[in-house]
Amino acid sequence: MSRARSHLRAALFLAAASARGVTTQVAARRGLSAWPVPQEPSMEYQDAVRMLNTLQTNAGYLEQVKRQRGDPQTQLEAMELYLARSGLQVEDLDRLNIIHVTGTKGKGSTCAFTECILRSYGLKTGFFSSPHLVQVRERIRINGQPISPELFTKYFWHLYHRLEETKVDLAVVEVGIGGAYDCTNIIRKPVVCGVSSLGIDHTSLLGDTVEKIAWQKGGIFKQGVPAFTVLQPEGPLAVLRDRAQQISCPLYLCPMLEALEEGGPPLTLGLEGEHQRSNAALALQLAHCWLQRQDHHGAGEPKASRPGLLWQLPLAPVFQPTSHMRLGLRNTEWPGRTQVLRRGPLTWYLDGAHTASSVQACVRWFRQALQGRERPSGGPEVRVLLFNATGDRDPAALLKLLQPCQFDYAVFCPNLTEVSSTGNADQQNFTVTLDQVLLRCLEHQQHWNHLDEEQASPDLWSAPSPEPGGSTSLLLAPHPPHTCSASSLVFSCISHALQWISQGRDPIFQSPSPPKGLLTHPVAHSGAGVLREAAAIHVLVTGSLHLVGGVLKLLEPALSQ
Repeated sequence: MSRARSHLRAALFLAAASARGVTTQVAARRGLSAWPVPQEPSMEYQDAVRMLNTLQTNAGYLEQVKRQRGDPQTQLEAMELYLARSGLQVEDLDRLNIIHVTGTKGKGSTCAFTECILRSYGLKTGFFSSPHLVQVRERIRINGQPISPELFTKYFWHLYHRLEETKVDLAVVEVGIGGAYDCTNIIRKPVVCGVSSLGIDHTSLLGDTVEKIAWQKGGIFKQGVPAFTVLQPEGPLAVLRDRAQQISCPLYLCPMLEALEEGGPPLTLGLEGEHQRSNAALALQLAHCWLQRQDHHGAGEPKASRPGLLWQLPLAPVFQPTSHMRLGLRNTEWPGRTQVLRRGPLTWYLDGAHTASSVQACVRWFRQALQGRERPSGGPEVRVLLFNATGDRDPAALLKLLQPCQFDYAVFCPNLTEVSSTGNADQQNFTVTLDQVLLRCLEHQQHWNHLDEEQASPDLWSAPSPEPGGSTSLLLAPHPPHTCSASSLVFSCISHALQWISQGRDPIFQSPSPPKGLLTHPVAHSGAGVLREAAAIHVLVTGSLHLVGGVLKLLEPALSQ
C-alpha cells in the first residue's frame, strides 16, 4: 500500500466528516509515514481550509435534512459512491487495521490513550478524530502528530479535484453524528470496536432518550468483531447488548481500572480527572484486544473473565498491564480535555465538556484541582467561568451544574476567536449565523442570572458553606448583595473575553490595546480592578470544544504554527 494512498484515505475522512462529527478511529500498522510532500504552486493551507469551509451545509438546509433524514443504509451507499469517485473502494479500507470508537463523551480521550499505548510498542499509528481545536489538520494524526500543512494542502486539493471532475450534481456532506448514520460507518472490518460513556447529546439527530442514543451508537458493531463498553446505566447497556446479539457481535463490559491495578503499582494517567479512568480502562481493553488479534493474524476472540455478569454482559479479560501500556497511559496528551495552563497569577482550566454527565465530571475535576493548589501568600483569589454551549444542548441545565464551583464572574462569548473570522479559516462555521450565536450568549447570561437569583438567600452576608473536603471558600468575601447581571458579562468574541479576564497579566497572551468600549459596562470596569489586584485567578473554560479550541489558539500561539 503506497504512502500516497494512505494519506489520501485520511484526507477522504476529513472531507466526509463535518466540523461536528462524533466518531473517532485509531489505525495502527507498520507503513504509515509523515514525511513532507512537495506542495503544488499557489496552494496555501488557509486556501484549502477556506474551500473546505464552503462545503459546510448551511444552517437552513441542515434543519431541512434533520426533518427528512432517510434510511441510513442509503446514506452509506452514497458514501461508497463518494469513495469510488476519490479513486478508492471500500475493500481498500478493509485492509486497514482500524479501531472504531463511538460514544457521547470520552471517545477522543479513549482513542488518545489507545493510540499512545500502541505507539509505545513501536507501532506506527494513524488517528482520525473530530472536531479539531485550533487547526483542521489536527483531525488527522500520524504517529501522534497532526499532519503538516503541506500534506493537508496537497491531498485536500488532490481529493477535491477528483471529486469535482466526477461530480454529476451538487454534493452535500451532512453533519457526522456517530454510529449507525455516520459516514465513518463505511468501515466494514474494524479489528475491534469500543463504546465510551453515553449521555444525552445531539438529541435532534440521535434521539431524546439515552436508550435511543445507545441504539445509534451500537450501529458501529460488526458481525464477529469484538466490542467493548464501559459501565453504563441499565437501559443503554441493555440496548447495546441487544444490538450486539442481533448481529452476532461479541460485546464485553470493561472492568474498572482498579481491577487491572491489583497486584501492581497504580496506573498513572497523562490526563487529569477521575472520569479519565473509565476512558483509560476502555483504551487498555481495545489495545490489548488489537495486539492479541494481530499476534494471531486476526483469529480468535477475547476470553471473558466471568460470564453473565451485569445485564448478561460478560466481563472483559482482567490482565496485568505491561510496561508499554503503563508508559502509553502516562504519556498520553489530548489538548482541551482536563488541561491546565499555569501562567503567572492566572491558571486556565480547559475542558470541552458539553453534556450533563461530562460537565458533572468537569466540575469534580475543577474543584479537586482547586483543593490541591498552592494558595497565594496575600491578596484575594478570583474564580471566573468562561462558557458557551452550541447545538441542541440545554444551557440552563449545564449552567446549573456549574454553580457549585462558586464563580465570582461568569463570562459568555461565541466560539469566534475574533470579531472577524478573516484570516482564521480554521475557526469558520457556516452552519450558524452571527446573530444566532450572539443571541444564544445573551440567553446563557439570562439563564445564569436567573439561577443566581434562585440561589440568593435572605442572609446574603452569611459565610458561604465550605466545599466538600475543603475548609474555606474561594469566593471574594464578603460579597455585597447584587442585582441581576451583577457578575455576568457577554463579549462579542473570545479575544475580548480573554483580554478582560487576563487584564494583561498572562505572560503569553498580550493584546496590543483593549478595544474601545470594552470597559464601559459598570461590571466590566469594576471587575477589571478586582482582577488586576487578585493574587490568583482561576478560569474554567467549558461548555464547548470549539470554545476551548478558540481559547487555546490565543493562549498557545505555537499550536497555530
